[in-house]
Amino acid sequence: MRKFFLFALWLICSVKLYGQKIQNVERPEEWVNTLMGTDSKVSFSNGNTYPAIAVPWGMNFWSPQTGKMGDGWMYTYAADKIRGFKQTHQPSPWMNDYGQFSVMPGSHKPVIDQDRRASWFSHKSETATPYYYSVYLADADVTTEITPTERAAMFRFTFSESDSSFVSIDAFDRGSEIKVFPEENKVTGYSSRYSRGKYKNFKNYFVIYFDKDIEFTKIWKDSVFQQTAFVEAKGNHTGAIVGFKTKRGETVNMRVASSFISYEQAEINLDREIGNRDFTQVKQQAKELWHSTLSRVKVSGGSHDQLKTFYSCLYRTVLFPNKLYEINEKNEIIHWSPYNGEVLPGRMFGGTGFWDTFRALYPFLNLVYPEINVEMQEGLANAYKEGGWLPEWSSPGYANIMVGNNSASVVADAYIKGLRGYDIETLYEALLKGANNEGPMTAVGRAGAPYYVDLGYVPYDVGINENAARTLEYAYDDFAIYQLAKKLKKPKADLDLYRKRSQNYRHLFDSSTGLMRGKNKDGAFQAPFSPFKWGDAFTEGNSWHYSWSVFHDIEGLARLMGGHKAFVNKLDSVFILPPIFDESYYGGVIHEIREMQVANMGQYAHGNQPIQHMTYLYNYAGEPWKTQYWVRETLDRMYKPYPDGYCGDEDNGQTSAWYVFSALGFYPVCPATNQYIIGAPLFEKAKISLANGKTVFIVAKGNSQDKRYIGRMSLNGKHYTKNFLSHEDLLEGAKMEFDMSAQPNRNRGITQDDLPYSLTWEIAAE
Repeated sequence: MRKFFLFALWLICSVKLYGQKIQNVERPEEWVNTLMGTDSKVSFSNGNTYPAIAVPWGMNFWSPQTGKMGDGWMYTYAADKIRGFKQTHQPSPWMNDYGQFSVMPGSHKPVIDQDRRASWFSHKSETATPYYYSVYLADADVTTEITPTERAAMFRFTFSESDSSFVSIDAFDRGSEIKVFPEENKVTGYSSRYSRGKYKNFKNYFVIYFDKDIEFTKIWKDSVFQQTAFVEAKGNHTGAIVGFKTKRGETVNMRVASSFISYEQAEINLDREIGNRDFTQVKQQAKELWHSTLSRVKVSGGSHDQLKTFYSCLYRTVLFPNKLYEINEKNEIIHWSPYNGEVLPGRMFGGTGFWDTFRALYPFLNLVYPEINVEMQEGLANAYKEGGWLPEWSSPGYANIMVGNNSASVVADAYIKGLRGYDIETLYEALLKGANNEGPMTAVGRAGAPYYVDLGYVPYDVGINENAARTLEYAYDDFAIYQLAKKLKKPKADLDLYRKRSQNYRHLFDSSTGLMRGKNKDGAFQAPFSPFKWGDAFTEGNSWHYSWSVFHDIEGLARLMGGHKAFVNKLDSVFILPPIFDESYYGGVIHEIREMQVANMGQYAHGNQPIQHMTYLYNYAGEPWKTQYWVRETLDRMYKPYPDGYCGDEDNGQTSAWYVFSALGFYPVCPATNQYIIGAPLFEKAKISLANGKTVFIVAKGNSQDKRYIGRMSLNGKHYTKNFLSHEDLLEGAKMEFDMSAQPNRNRGITQDDLPYSLTWEIAAE
């Protein structure tokens, strides 16, 4: 009976703690779970993340490494051993890493082999936050703590009593160097390992200092310890072990910084970012940086899990791309260029794929963190000047993966949203070059550009894979160029050309199925055709996913489908259909397919990017309450603040940015316009502190699990029926008030004036 009473008391307390709404968040950085999404594997992704110990957009991240050297899955939650602590620049396991090296403490016999130096650990003895990480390594009997800066970090090792406590520094294979300076308690080295591209003069130089005398040194090269007198090695795979005499509980501090430019620059980075600060000071500095960054958006009136999910997603949203630039001894901004191998003035960034991030990540930066995207736009201009093309996937330079020419969207949206202070004319020139030419690889410029320019689409039967996806994305990218050309007051010929080409999506619409379909060079649709076939004409999806990729002209798409009612029925079908699939193009079930299948939301594959905007499209056909239902359904079911918390790849902040935008109550369906499409706010209150000093307030009265519909809405005190918000309204400071209801309001947002922008409406108004 007593046990039952205690259990009941625990249950009541748990329900009160996790069921009640949190009304005040003072320290948003403490709500972040950096382990969200780490319970992933090759065959199934729950995020494919790792616990990045970093500062926002930092050049270097750190992570515990459970995977083998070179494995993109560097940290998986189910693992039970840590092999080291890796400096990483990895945007995703599929892209893998560049310039990585690792450190690993020990207190027994020093060994080279990574499996033998690995140590058991438990998540119960692990603390993971954005600004601080700690774990007890059981076999080593050492506690490791890490805290970061942009280009440096500080470690604190708490050792056992031993004459042979040590730290192993592994510079990795594919070309590395290591050197120990015992009299300075210093180690230097470089890693030239990378996974994507082909780079000139690529080295990640690192410098390490310990605050305790080095008692012994072991240098190894290609799995063999060198002669005792050796203090340096250069070869395919090098490393060093430096040892100390320690008492039980004694701490040894390690300062480390790196540079893509030189050892001297690494020293400058270390001195500038850490200098004489101790571990606690560096930790506090990182914590305050995270606090100020995450505090730009404050939410309240949600459950414990909802707040943790929100700030965990916001943390992911402000990680990528990485800064690649550094500041020299003269306080000049410089960078090693992944595009030509030279050290040049100006900013540079790397580690993002525009196919993913043009959709929500960059629009979120433009709204909430515009100052960092001004830097990123400068970096893009430099990339074009140095490499001749804009990157579509940078890791850190051109990576030959994914489709589209979505740099057009990233560039256009920034300028249209008011960002200034960079070379937009050079970027416009870059967009025109990319829009009309095949690049040096299929993922740069436009694969199939001659066909697209001549026929208005990339044919199915000319040996260019994912041709329908390319066509649809090129058409949207042409719209983005058209929008930017208008803003820049370019010649009418430019405006006419790119507006006309933005209608090329029409070439692929198959009226017999009401879906998009690959088309042969002779104008005939591909046959046979299955809308459930993944890949082939499409990218990591099928026709049910890609048929909605007409971001700029949803009204035009709806008319092709037979009008608003038919359009809504087609949207409904996505959720009504079973999650069947045809994987024959891939020869097996890829993880994106499996993630759609298990989600139990029909053909809706939120775990991948092409369809993520689709839930918002009911707004364009006068049935916004269906958007409200499905957005909330996705927020509630597809995201949790746990290691299995995502429903697919969390690609460089895009899937997280979807959550953050949607939880606030609106979403940028069509970047390169000034509109955000209204969904259903998740929290009772939200506050966005804009960079210009203005504030956006969002109040959702009566918001709850059961009240997900907008009964009534006001904007700045005035009744508001439109299904969209303008960027200008938000920039001026705004207050949105929603009266939430358990029942849909079918009389709100239904007139033509309430519908969001479509190019068809613009053309009709002329």
